[in-house]
This record gives sequence, C-alpha cells and structure tokens, in this order.
Amino acid sequence: MRRQLLTARRSGWLPFLLLLSAMLLSLLPTPAFAGAAGGSRGAPSAGSEVEPYRAPDAPVSAAPSAGGAGQMAGELAEEQAGDIDLRQIEQFWDRLKGQYGGYFPDGQVPELKELMFPQGKSWDVKQALGGLARFFLHEVLYSGKLLVTIVLLAVFAMILETMQSAFERNTVSRVAYAVAYMVLLIIAVNSFRTATTYAADAIGNMVQFMLSMIPLLLTLLASTGGLTTVAVLHPLIVFMIHTIGTLIHLVVFPLLFFSAVLHLTSTISDRFKVTQLANLLRSISVGLLGTMLTLFLGVLSVQGATGAVTDGIALRTAKFVTGNFVPVVGRMFSDAADTVLTASMLVKNAVGIAGVVILLFLCAFPAIKILTLALIYNVSAAVLQPLGDTPIVQCLQTIGKTLIYVFAALASVGLMFFLAVTIILTAGNASILMR
Repeated sequence: MRRQLLTARRSGWLPFLLLLSAMLLSLLPTPAFAGAAGGSRGAPSAGSEVEPYRAPDAPVSAAPSAGGAGQMAGELAEEQAGDIDLRQIEQFWDRLKGQYGGYFPDGQVPELKELMFPQGKSWDVKQALGGLARFFLHEVLYSGKLLVTIVLLAVFAMILETMQSAFERNTVSRVAYAVAYMVLLIIAVNSFRTATTYAADAIGNMVQFMLSMIPLLLTLLASTGGLTTVAVLHPLIVFMIHTIGTLIHLVVFPLLFFSAVLHLTSTISDRFKVTQLANLLRSISVGLLGTMLTLFLGVLSVQGATGAVTDGIALRTAKFVTGNFVPVVGRMFSDAADTVLTASMLVKNAVGIAGVVILLFLCAFPAIKILTLALIYNVSAAVLQPLGDTPIVQCLQTIGKTLIYVFAALASVGLMFFLAVTIILTAGNASILMR
C-alpha cells in the first residue's frame, strides 16, 4: 500500500485521488455524525433512550393519478367537441329523427351531442332495436293491402283460366285472364321499381353522409398524430366511395331490373324463354358487387394498417426524444402532449361512433322496407302455389327473389361504409397505443 501511494505521489495523481475520495464521502449518508451532533448539543438523561435514526419521508409525487388524467382528458375532449363544426352531420341526424323518431319508445331520441357524450341515462341498444321492430311491423301492416290485392287478382285469374274450357268460345275468358295477368305484372314491376328507388336513395344518402363525415374524421385523426394514415386514406377512400355509389346506381341496379323483367317476360309465353340471359345478368351484378366489396375492404385494411404502424413508430420516437433529450421541461411536455392526444382520440371516437349509428339507421330503415316487400311477394307465391303451379306463381317468386338481391346490395354498401369508418377509428387508436 505504501509503495502504491509513493507511486501515485510521484506520478502526480495523489491530489486528484484525495479530491475524488472527499467527494464520494460527502455523498454518503452519515447517521452517526448526526447522532453525535445531537449529543454535543444536549446529552440525554439517564432514564431516556437514544432515538434511532429515521430517514426522512419521501416527498409525495405531484403527478396526477390515472383517474385524474382520464377525467381531465374527458373534459378536454368535450371542450374540443364544442369547437368542432358538426352541422352537416347534425342535419342527417335531425332528418332521421323527423322521419323515424316516432317509432322509438316514447318518441325519445337523443341529440347528437348526447349521442356522442352520454349524460346520465344513455340511449341503449334495446331502444334502437325496439324502434326498428316497430317500423318493421308498421311496414308489414301497411303492405298487407298489397298482399290481399295480389292474392285476389291471382285467384281471379286462376278461376278464369279454369273456366276457359266451359265456354264455347273462350276468347272472352282468355282476354280477361290476360288483363288480370298484366295487372299483376304491372303491380310487380311497380313494386320492384319502388324498392330500387328506396335502395338508390339510401345509397345516395349514405354516400353524401360519408363525404361529410370522412374529412372531419381524418382531420381528427391528423390531430392525434396520424398524418401518414390521413395522407394515404383521404384520396383513396373518397375515390372508392364515389366509385362504389356510381357503379351500384348505374350498373348493379339496372342489371337486376333487366333480369327481373326478362324473367317476367319468360312467364308470358311457353315458346320464347330468356331465363338464361336473365340469370346471366343477375350473376354479373352479384359478382360485381362481391368484387367491389373485396377490393374496398382489402385496400382500406392494408393501407390503414400500414399508415397506423408508421404513425405509431413516429409518435413513439418523438415522445422518447422529447422526454429524454429536452432538458428540464421535456418530460412535462411529453405528458401534456399525451393528455391532448388522448382527448383528441376521445373526440374522434365519439364522432366515429355517432357516425356509425347514423349510418346504420340510414341503411336499416330502407332495407326493412325492401325486405318487407320481398316477404310479401314470397308469402303470396307460397299461398298461391297449392292452387296450381301457374305463371303467376313464378312471377311472384321471381320478384321476391330479385328484391332479396336488391336488399343484399344495399346491405353490402352499408357494411362497406360501416367497416370503412371502423378501419379509420382502429387505425387512429392503434397509432396512439403503439406509442
């Protein structure tokens, strides 16, 4: 040891080592010195005991708890929602309340802000399903007149067809049968036209609603840090919404209409049949609808997932750099940014959930109307079939089946738009959670 000290002294490192040792000793806790200092001020009496050294209590952290941070984010989210322009979305909701609000229990439908941020008793799913069930029963009772008319005309036409052999000259009975059959055809075509009009109007309303809500959702998504997701999805989703609405309105519905007309034409004559062409047109329309559904969901899912991963990595990197390399206020700034991003995410989710509810109602009520018409024609065909497998039964069955395809087209569009909103919300939440 003496040799090492002599070596350090000769090399000039001895003062540095002494200074370093003094610094280390000053950092060590010294309870014995504290007790000695207390004893020098006043020695304890003979009967008293020396109190052991107690470390000072750790200071209470001033950071807010998780519940306080969540409450703060919720209040900030409501303040942000009050500053957002929701007039276009609110117009669709007010229109739905005016048309279908009476079918809900007690006619009580919440306002848009109450739908986004429920206060007190929330509007549950049972009330919504109860309103849809009441609307379905109303449509069934309203369409009962159509069912009675179809059955009476069909029975009258079958009676005329049976009585043809009883007349010496059956020209009059044939003309009467042809007139009754043409009246049935006109009613069937008119019902199908009404159903396609319902579906086209519903798809148009859904397209307009999506074009009103998507820019707002993407803006809120950008406020949460999803810039890459917004840059990828904004032109893509607007283009695909326009394309799908146009193709279904101009291609799918006309193909289904011509298919129904060709099937009805084939029931008039036994010699000239065009059922194969009608089936081909129907298959083309269904295949086109399935292709659009696959492309829409596949492209949006892949692009949304890619953008969410990129945004999540960017947010995590920015948070790490800010919290560790910015002195003094870096961690504070990072925590404040977390609160703001969480509030923006809550606003985005609230707007998205309200949009999903409006979208479902825009699709559900016309779909119930179309489904009711299809049910009426299928029930009519089932009731009349025991009287004979006549062309009238085939006509009613064809209209009922084609109306089911129209219902499927409308439901597919509603499903596409519903999943598009869900993908946007999921992409934004994933990027926030990845940080």
